Amino acid sequence: MNTFRIPEMARPYIEYDMIQNHTDLPHFPEFRTRLLHAFLNKSTKIAGFSDLYTLVTSLVQLGLDTHDMVSVTNDDKERKAARSRQLKVLAGDYFSSRFYYMLSHAGQIDLIGVLSNAICEANRIKMNLYLLMKQFKMTADEYIRQSVEAKSQLFLSYADLLEERFRKLWPEVLRLFTRCEVLLAELVRSESAGDYRNSWGYWHVMQNGTKEEAKLLRSDNLDPLKLRSLWHKYNVTAELYKRLERCSQELHDKLQSLGSDTLAKELQAIGEPFRHYLAGVRIDGGNMR
Repeated sequence: MNTFRIPEMARPYIEYDMIQNHTDLPHFPEFRTRLLHAFLNKSTKIAGFSDLYTLVTSLVQLGLDTHDMVSVTNDDKERKAARSRQLKVLAGDYFSSRFYYMLSHAGQIDLIGVLSNAICEANRIKMNLYLLMKQFKMTADEYIRQSVEAKSQLFLSYADLLEERFRKLWPEVLRLFTRCEVLLAELVRSESAGDYRNSWGYWHVMQNGTKEEAKLLRSDNLDPLKLRSLWHKYNVTAELYKRLERCSQELHDKLQSLGSDTLAKELQAIGEPFRHYLAGVRIDGGNMR
């Protein structure tokens, strides 16, 4: 099918009252999901499975992202917070488990192995990422690079299933889209005083700030005004905006080079939200307006 209806198909697996009433979920991986669906539809041998493959991959990714939202420690014993944490664990397990069930019932056993290996690789990358964070050896650029790799692994695993003409193009386009997606998420995150730890801005200041500022960032109760002052001093939001702008332009140039066939036009349409977002945002003194 050419009509993209994967989020609608995923809704019955996601919209449970218990989850919606007591915890929050990550955003649906729509950019990567749209990309995968577009490429699968242009690969003759597997085009008939494009909906199924894209749906199960989006659910696995949602499961991984949900687990990433679980706090590392369980120090907060307040009942509501504890319930939210437990539901994230259970929801992530449930989303991830659906791909075994759905693929086995469709007789697509080989893809179970492909996605299972990709899950292992994504988790390996994330473990390395967390280790660098714990040892305070992380840089802002390395944070983006490894975040992109972790978020790309499930989708990269389809490279060998695509037609040969797409096998080189797929990783290039996927990584560009995912980098834009990660930078956009970090740009929005830079405006939230409550979600700064281990963000791009956090590592940017840790890398470029003074010892006193680094110590301040590591403290448990950082005053939001002091945080905003640090973000302004080191132009966190403005720097992220510049990086997203460069990545969006690189993506635009790449897609323009593909010509004007059906796939190229579809990919250009998928990438338009990045350009629309940048066109609608003005940076003034390091802050978004």
